Amino acid sequence: MKTSLIVAMAQNRAIGKDNQLLWHLSADLKYFRQLTTNHHIVMGRKTYESIGKPLPNRVTVIVTRDLKYNVEGCSVQHSLEEALALCKSNTETETFIIGGGEIYKQSLALTDRIYLTEVKATIEGDVFFPEIDDTKFKETSRESHEADEKNEYAFDFVTLDRIQ
Repeated sequence: MKTSLIVAMAQNRAIGKDNQLLWHLSADLKYFRQLTTNHHIVMGRKTYESIGKPLPNRVTVIVTRDLKYNVEGCSVQHSLEEALALCKSNTETETFIIGGGEIYKQSLALTDRIYLTEVKATIEGDVFFPEIDDTKFKETSRESHEADEKNEYAFDFVTLDRIQ
């Protein structure tokens, strides 16, 4: 099973503020849906609560330390390792880690691929993406997009693959 991480990040590494996204990029939302549909998505409790419901056509796996936490329609696991083991046992081919900051930090060492949307802006945030070690990941694709009526900032879709 491939473990992939998917994230949109500002130039200052900001990914969120007050448990919300920092921008509205229609193309990024479509890209996210296209990549993650029919796969398992793994997220922390706060990320799940910011979304508020299981996303359609995906298996939602929530990681929390709260042993009493339960959400109908989702699988709740108590560590990232348990969450990934569940995905693997369900014969998933590619699992997507979708946030938030703490889950990204824990998962970076376990990640095979990063789907990174680089937002061409510096935006105030309170959650930041960890540094990516460029001796461990190499850029394998980049697609640039300008801001337009549906995307408030210019951005690049970047794929980084772990160096074997």
